[in-house]
Amino acid sequence: MPRLPKNFYNPVSLIGSGIALVSFGTVIIFFLMDVLGYTQSPYLGIFTYMIIPAVMVFGLLLIPFGAILERRRLRKHGNVPRRYLVVDLNEPTHRTAVMIFTVVTMLLVVVSAAGTYQAYNYSESVEFCGEVCHVVMEPEYVAYQHSPHARVSCAECHIGGGADWFVKAKISGAYQVYSVMFDKFARPIETPIANLRPARETCEECHWPNVFTGVKELAKVYYPIDTTESEPWTIVMNLKIGGGQSELGPTTGIHWHMNTANVVRYVATDQKRQVIPWIESTDLTGKTKIYRSIETTVEDAELAKHEKRTMDCIDCHNRPSHIYYPPFRTINDAMALNRIDSTLPNIRALASVALTNEYRTKEEALRLIPSFVRRELRTHAPNVLRTRTNDVDRSIREIMAIYTRNFFPEMKVTWQHYPNNIGHTYDLGCFRCHDNKHVTEDGEVLTNDCNVCHTIVEQGPTSNPQQNIRGMEFVHPADIDGAWRDVPCSSCHLGI
Repeated sequence: MPRLPKNFYNPVSLIGSGIALVSFGTVIIFFLMDVLGYTQSPYLGIFTYMIIPAVMVFGLLLIPFGAILERRRLRKHGNVPRRYLVVDLNEPTHRTAVMIFTVVTMLLVVVSAAGTYQAYNYSESVEFCGEVCHVVMEPEYVAYQHSPHARVSCAECHIGGGADWFVKAKISGAYQVYSVMFDKFARPIETPIANLRPARETCEECHWPNVFTGVKELAKVYYPIDTTESEPWTIVMNLKIGGGQSELGPTTGIHWHMNTANVVRYVATDQKRQVIPWIESTDLTGKTKIYRSIETTVEDAELAKHEKRTMDCIDCHNRPSHIYYPPFRTINDAMALNRIDSTLPNIRALASVALTNEYRTKEEALRLIPSFVRRELRTHAPNVLRTRTNDVDRSIREIMAIYTRNFFPEMKVTWQHYPNNIGHTYDLGCFRCHDNKHVTEDGEVLTNDCNVCHTIVEQGPTSNPQQNIRGMEFVHPADIDGAWRDVPCSSCHLGI
């Protein structure tokens, strides 16, 4: 005797039952693999919490669909009278069907709720954001892992709290999925991100401008290209963090721009916000000053076509987590940490050339970088290559590590594609506005005086630096006849 009404016994319903059971078993197995850490594949989460549950639901829907089709087929052949659904719990088959339906429905609700929650969590995870679309997101993911925010999840900055931005992010994510599937994404990914959530709603959850105050010491050692001719140069400066509020300390300095008493707006005429011809500053009393660039003349009608953006954190901290460092900086820092041996002849120039050569893939770069460095040393310093093998090998390993963190040929990503607005050494940064060329109608100039943001207290050759706690004028390590006063640092320091 059948345990269910006979219209449930049809090929479509049976196939649906099979799909649902197999999918359910697979979800359980994959869930245990994920929980027990059996595999670290990012695709396991997609299959466990998204794809296979969807297949299971599809299989479950096939069961009643098949029963309806079978009922129509039987009615068409005259085997079933036309009647509405009647549930009679005195009938064993009806009773069994109701029990199975109730148990399966409750189980499905519980599993679906748990699965939906896990799918939500997984879609918000760093693993999902960084590893699923591996080629596309590899540069961002690798840079993120070596950033100051490496322990902050992607969603905390890119989405934040609240349902409205969650919905916006998922709609945007749907287009990103389409872009990846049909190869419509840009190489490299374009920045700044359009319609990014205001920094006051994300960054300021942790970095609260009201309490910015004080001074921060920054010490650097710079190695010359040819270490045989000149020694490293030391510079120590006090960065004037400032900002905050008057009750806690000075409101001048770098974070004056984010002081709660000031509002700064500007217009950028390029997509990367590097060309800024118009700036408006309003203080607590409502007094407004407008600075216009004397080099970039833009009519008011043209300015009106562009966004008047209110300055926030990411106008300076525009690469807070996805930072691609220029070779000049990375090689210098590696030498300061003795990861690249500074006594190897011409090693800084060799490392720079090795990093900036054109490579088709990362694998090709990691294969050719060691051979290039060794070939050059073999040609120009054969004794070093023979007698200092360990130093050479250690330095080459670090050069390769620098490449893997900052260069991604498949996505055409290098530091050059992403200007970093913190500082002014390798990109315009501060000098987008503070260039001594933005002037108000009454002649007030937006200064580029070094001492506005930092005070140099020590500088000079490492063996004998000069010191003055009250501050001193900047001295360029190389004699460039004072050109640094008028030419932006990045004009020469291209990061190479």
